[in-house]
Formats: sequence, C-alpha cells, structure tokens
Amino acid sequence: MTTMKGIGLKGWARIALPLAALGAWLAAGPALAQAAAPAAPWKPDSGDTAWMLTSTALVLLMTIPGLALFYGGMVRKKNVIATVAQSFAITCLVTVIWMVVGYSAAFTTNPNPALNKFIGGFGEMFLHGVGVGSSNALAGTIPEYVFMMFQMTFAIITPALIAGAFAERMKFSALLLFMTLWSLAVYTPIAHWVWGGGFLGSKGVLDFAGGTVVHINAGVAGLVCALVMGKRKGFGHDNMAPHNLIYTMIGASLLWVGWFGFNAGSAVASNALAGAAMVNTQVATAAAALAWMVVEWIERKKPGILGLCSGAVAGLVAITPASGFVNPQGALILGLVAGVVCYAGAVWIKKIFKYDDSLDAFGVHGIGGIVGALLTGVLADAAINPAGKDHSLLVQAEGVIVTIAWTAVVTFIILMICKFTVGLRPSEEAEIEGLDVSLHGETIHE
Repeated sequence: MTTMKGIGLKGWARIALPLAALGAWLAAGPALAQAAAPAAPWKPDSGDTAWMLTSTALVLLMTIPGLALFYGGMVRKKNVIATVAQSFAITCLVTVIWMVVGYSAAFTTNPNPALNKFIGGFGEMFLHGVGVGSSNALAGTIPEYVFMMFQMTFAIITPALIAGAFAERMKFSALLLFMTLWSLAVYTPIAHWVWGGGFLGSKGVLDFAGGTVVHINAGVAGLVCALVMGKRKGFGHDNMAPHNLIYTMIGASLLWVGWFGFNAGSAVASNALAGAAMVNTQVATAAAALAWMVVEWIERKKPGILGLCSGAVAGLVAITPASGFVNPQGALILGLVAGVVCYAGAVWIKKIFKYDDSLDAFGVHGIGGIVGALLTGVLADAAINPAGKDHSLLVQAEGVIVTIAWTAVVTFIILMICKFTVGLRPSEEAEIEGLDVSLHGETIHE
C-alpha cells in the first residue's frame, strides 16, 4: 500500500495541478457565463416615449390648426381658404417627403465621413430598416419611429412658416413645387448640419429647438420670396387689414401651447431639462408680448391684439434656440429684447425698405431667430445644460451667417425654377378676385 509519504513531489503535482485548474474554472464560471450571454435588447423608456408622443402631437398642432388660423385671420376674406389650404397641403406634402427621403438624409450617418459633414445617408429611405425595435443614436431612450415623427413635425412647420411672406399671391401649383424642392435642398441639409452630425453642430453651434434650422431658415426664405415675387396687387393703397383677428388670436394661442412640445420636447426625454425649457418658453413669450405691446402703445397710442399675438410669437421664436441652454432670468432678457427688435423688423424696417412681407415671416421668424441664436451664445448657462459651457457668440454668428447664405441662394434658385416652369403668381384678375375662388373655387361664409 502506498503511503502519503510515498507519493512523492511529482505525485503531489499530478494531483494538485488538475485540482487547481478545476477550482479556477469553477470560480470563473459565473463571469464567463455572463460574458458569453448576449447583450440585452434595447428597450425604450416608457416615460420618455410618452412625453415625446405628446410633444409630437403638440408640434403638429402648431401647423394644423395653429399656423393655419394664425395666418388665415391676418389675410383678407377673399384669401382665407387659400391661406389655410397652404398649411394643410404642406403638412401632407412634407409628411411624404420626410418618410421617403428627408429623415434618412437629415438624421442618419453618411458612410462617407467627408460627405457626412454636409448630408446624411440614404439607407433609411422609405423608412427601410426602421422598425418597432430600432433606435437612432440621436434619439436617446425613445423608439426611432417616435423620433422620426417628432422631427417630421419640425420639417412640416418650417416651410409652412415661409408662406406668410408671400400670402395672397402665389399659385397653388407653384407652392407645391417650391415646397418640395425647398424641403429637400434647404431644410434637410441644414437640419443635418446642425442636429444630424454635420459640420455646424460639430463646430459647437447651439440650437436647442430650431433657431437656425427652423426660424432663420424660414424667415430668410420668406424675405427672398417676398422680394422676388413683388408686392400684392393694390399694396400701399388698398385696404389689406386682417379680416378676422379672433382667428389670429386662436391660432397664436395654439402656437403658444404647441410650442411646449417644440421646445421642451427637444430635450428628447421627460426630464429636468424639458422642465427648464418649458419655463423658459413661457417666460420669454410673455415678456416679448408685453414688450411689443408697450412699443406699439407708445407709437400708435393704442395697444392691439395683433401686436400682442405677434409679440408672443416673436418671443416663442427667439427662445427656441436658447430654451434648453439659458436660465429663466436669461429667458426674460431674451424675450424683452425680441419683442422690441421684432417690432422694429416687422414695422419700421419693412416700411424703410418697402418690401411686402405679407404676414411678417421675416420680421418675426427671421429677425427673432437671429436674435435668439446670437443671444444663446451670450446667455447660455452651464448649470442648466453642460453642453452650453463653451458657448461662443462668434460660433453662433457663424451658424447664423452660413444658414442665411445657403437659404438665400438656394431659395432664389428654386424660385427661378418655379417661375420658368409652372409660374409663380396667378393672373392679375385672379389675384384681384381672390385666390379662394380663382384657385380653389370655394368661398368662406361668416
């Protein structure tokens, strides 16, 4: 019989080494099993998703019926149907464009890094590859379908805002062609430049909810449209007063409420930043409305509901890029400045240069967007949003200048394409008769 002593050193080695290996394997087993387990599937956050579904509906509400009523009340009675039809038709048109190509080009990554600075990829055209389980790196904790829809509502309202500049004088066929080309060649690339991974966002341009992408973009395009198309027939001597300011007030109110989805929704989550954006939106809007009213009261000796509504929209526009970067004190300053400056743009500057920006698309959205974008570079508070800690007025100015240049040049080219294909304006007789009857064969009865 072999004794323990008789096993010897080699014998002990033969026993100990396998036992040690077995012990190590048993100890590492759970870790190895964990490492080998497949990654948990991505799951959306239900609270964030619920808020973003709500925000998406709110932003859509801004165009139909909000903007439709806001603009519809400011035109003459003979052009009301034509004006509200523009907002409704643009909603339908841009929905299809966004689903087919706009979303993919704006918010996916181009496989060529050099091209990605300027335009996204085209792999998700017709929403190919987007499903109930897919996500976008920019979408955080919400499903890609919801993110795509939220961004679609921004793509809808931006060209619809332009229509205020040429209200009462563009052919419906020209409108459809112009908006198709403009959405593809102007809105989509600028959205990518700022929000989708393009060069402006990479440079540090701050735009929380659309100061450059939406408002400067639409306002400058509106000014170019007004200059190229010329004045309305009878401008300067015919009575062109708004036909129903109740419509306008209801529209402005819907815009105000919907704007909480616009700004607070741009946090893309149900969190404290969304709450800050909501507070800032309310404060700046109220301040701008009061500032506009006071200036108008001093100049015209009477405050008007149109001025209050216009001032409120100016505040909404100006706070948009800053809503998730400034504190409420900054929002108050921004609103007061916007109310005064946008009044000057809509009333004094328009009179000096004698252009017919029918419903002040440039005076409110263009100038308000510029004010908001620049002041974001001054007032951004890192305590509200750490992304604003390196804010720079010069970087903001660069974003403004690039947006203005691209929008102005490409908008002019698109207008020329429309002019020499379908034509821009109806006949003089049709314009005098009113676009409701001459273009749509319908009239409003009040």
